[in-house]
Order: sequence, then C-alpha cells, then structure tokens
Amino acid sequence: QVQLVESGGGLVQPGGSLRLSCAASGSTLDYYSIGWFRQAPGKEREGVASISTRDGSEYYLDSVKGRFAISRDNAKNTVYLQMNFLKPEDTAVYFCAAYSLSKGDGELLRLWPSMYDNWGQGIQVTVAS
Repeated sequence: QVQLVESGGGLVQPGGSLRLSCAASGSTLDYYSIGWFRQAPGKEREGVASISTRDGSEYYLDSVKGRFAISRDNAKNTVYLQMNFLKPEDTAVYFCAAYSLSKGDGELLRLWPSMYDNWGQGIQVTVAS
C-alpha cells in the first residue's frame, strides 16, 4: 500500500505559478504511474499529468500542455507538478495518485482515474484575482 500526501496548494492570481508536491511512502515505487488529477465543483475528476517511475515518460491533459510540468525526485520519493500561467479554470482540488504499471501503460490508462488505487487526500488550488 502506498501513502500519498500532497502539499503546496493555495490561492494565486491568474498568470501566476504554484508547485504541488506529492510525497510517497509505504512502498518502493519502482514500477508505478504517479498521476495528478483535479476535480472542480460539479465536474468529474480529470487526469492532469502522469509520470512513470520506470522510464520517466510523461502525459498531459491537452489544456495544460505547455503550462504544467510533472517531475520526480526518486531520492525523496516525491513527485512535483509545476503549474505556470495559471487560469481561473484551473481552480480545483488537486489529487495525486499511484498505480502499479503491471496493470497496464499508455496515455489513456495513465490519465484515467479508475486505474489508480492509491490516492492522496487532495489539496485546494484557487486561481482568482
């Protein structure tokens, strides 16, 4: 079982930046997909970005490409989401999640919430002036 804890959320003005962190514990993450998801009020949870701990491959939601970047620090067992040029529509609760890549790989799976069986508690990101 993997435990995940998010940090770094908050209130930021449009055009600003935030960096979210996801600290993992409880298991070695040698062959996992670590994903960032978000859920706005009244909307479904959507995959924002994913990174493989096996080969570092990354996938992104189209609306965040060029603005968000996912990265990992294996020594710290931590995955980051750098969010730049934030927009009000990025406002949501952001979650990090993990699943073993033995279940499957590829862009559709890595950004699909139902693949993930380990979730953090979520953290609020609000973009407003």
